[in-house]
Formats: sequence, structure tokens, C-alpha cells
Amino acid sequence: MSTSTAPIPVACHPLSIALLEDDTELREQILLPGLRHMGFEVVGMASAAALYLQLPQTSFDILILDVGLPDQDGFTVTRYLRSSSSIGIVMLTGRGSAADRVHGLSMGADAYLAKPVNLDVLAATLLSLGRRLGSSNTSTTPNPERRPCWRLRSNGWSLMAPGGGTVTLTHAERCVIGKLMAKAGEAVSRETLIAALTPDIYDFDPHRLETLIHRLRRKVSTLTREALPLRALHGMGYVMVT
Repeated sequence: MSTSTAPIPVACHPLSIALLEDDTELREQILLPGLRHMGFEVVGMASAAALYLQLPQTSFDILILDVGLPDQDGFTVTRYLRSSSSIGIVMLTGRGSAADRVHGLSMGADAYLAKPVNLDVLAATLLSLGRRLGSSNTSTTPNPERRPCWRLRSNGWSLMAPGGGTVTLTHAERCVIGKLMAKAGEAVSRETLIAALTPDIYDFDPHRLETLIHRLRRKVSTLTREALPLRALHGMGYVMVT
């Protein structure tokens, strides 16, 4: 998930978003922190039952909805909500076929996005839908708190933290961070990161990558007093949430 070159306008009074996604890592490590960093108010849930319990307590503007849920599929959730609510619905699912897309939209979804999705695209979809719904919360005045963010400077040789602290990178650190920043918000496999460090990935000890990342986190924390938003995803690799 690449970073955008221009900031996305976000709400002066943030849209209230319900996120129904049963993949814990995707929900807790990528979508929730990413959307909150962009200025949205987001509540995460893992099941349709949890959503139904939350709806009477919270006035949500938009629901981000996965299709494959443990207790009730997203199409059924959409059909139910359309009979009882005016909430905006953005389906975000791994089912990207034209038939699934048509089915979701015909059930009443306002937008249908396939995984993996660029966080900036998701944010823009939420803002566009908020405007279409006529919510008073969708002012397009830029929110100064949306960014600063982590970014590379000086041809990738230094990493700047949101607070302004700068970390000079070694060649290996630059290779790894460059790959992660180029796919910010997306999982980058260990094999991809190792390939950035050596032409022979099969003779490379994977523990060297883990050691490099551990030392980089400690170095960044020491020099900037901020935690590097680099997270390990079990069985998938690493993700940079910027």
C-alpha cells in the first residue's frame, strides 16, 4: 500500500466508522490504526453479533463490512441493515469477482472494495460516501493532525519521525525500510525483505533480518523517542503503518 503524495482531506469532526472484520491482524494492526491515524473515529468488531449489539449504543455514519464472517455473511448483514438503518456501507472483502461485486451492490452496499486495499483509497471512499449521505461531519477542510507521518528523506538515507526526529540509516536498514515504506499498510513478506538485502535468499539466515529489525526499532526509539510503527504479522511478514 503506497503512501500518497498529497494529503487526503479529512473531517473536521471525524466520521464515525464501524469496522466489521474477523481477521484480527488485519483489523487490529492495519485498518484500525491506519484509519485512526487519518482522523476517523473507528470501532472494530469481529462478528455480526457484536455489530448488532453495538448499533443501538453508537450512531455510526458508515460500516466497513467484510463478507466472510464467522456467524453471518456480509450480504445478509447488508440486507438486514438496509431494512432497518440508513448507515452507509462499504464492503471490503477478498471476494473480488464481478458477480460478488454486483451481488453486494444489489443488496444495498454503497461501495465495494476488494482486498488488499490502499488505505488512502479506503479513506477517500469513506469521505466520498459521507458527502453523498449528506452527513454534517464531512467538511473537507484539511485536518492538520492527519499527518505528520513517518517518511524517508535524503534519497532514503534518513528516516524522519512524526515529531521531527531524524535517524540516519545504514545500507541494510535503508533497503528494508525502503521496501516497507513503498508498501506502507500492506504486508511485505520476509522473502521480499531478504531479497532486498542479498541476491541469494537461500543462503541468508532469516534470523539476521529479525535482528536487523530489532536493532532498528531500538535505534529509532532511542534517537526520536517515538516507536517505529513496524509490526510483525505471523505467517505473512512485516507491515509499516504510516
